[in-house]
Amino acid sequence: MPVRFQHDQNQNSFYFVTFTCYKWLQLFKEVDAYDTVYKWFDHLFKNNIYVSGYVIMPNHVHVLLYFPQMPKSLNTITSNAKRFMAYEIVKRLEEKQENKLLDLLHSGVKKREAKKGQIHKVFEDSFDAKECHSEEFIFQKLQYIHHNPISKKWNLAGDFTDYEHSSASFYEREIKRYQKIIHVNDALASKLPGSPIAQNPSQ
Repeated sequence: MPVRFQHDQNQNSFYFVTFTCYKWLQLFKEVDAYDTVYKWFDHLFKNNIYVSGYVIMPNHVHVLLYFPQMPKSLNTITSNAKRFMAYEIVKRLEEKQENKLLDLLHSGVKKREAKKGQIHKVFEDSFDAKECHSEEFIFQKLQYIHHNPISKKWNLAGDFTDYEHSSASFYEREIKRYQKIIHVNDALASKLPGSPIAQNPSQ
């Protein structure tokens, strides 16, 4: 799988990760599959990988991930997530009998992928994963993530903090839409769930 990937295997790292639906089709919106992304976030949390910022757009996802310890393969983590989401999206398309759309996704499968049993192409092959080497870059990416719903062609909310599938309201209004999100500042200070600092914030 081709991956645009800058990966140094450093501990206590933030990564800005992006993946996109096939041909930029609005598949998350089409079958209301936003919940599949939150389920992936939950899975990451259980494995001590923390979401510090996100936006789930109709056809792509941006997420800022914090890794206290880097996994052996970020590629595998993201590929498994896309595979799970793809299964759910295809299932829901089939339930809605969206046959034209299913045919389009089927036509995108390459011969080598078909030999491995793949039937539908739900996501683009590549994904972006860029390490954030400074606090300035981290917050720059957060701004980009949070303003995505009102940028360019998108007009998904009157104000960027109103978009439902985003961490913007958490940072701007202290309103959590995803309950397990970890603030960037807490991650930087190692105030993580279960840590001594988190349990004794006065220290």
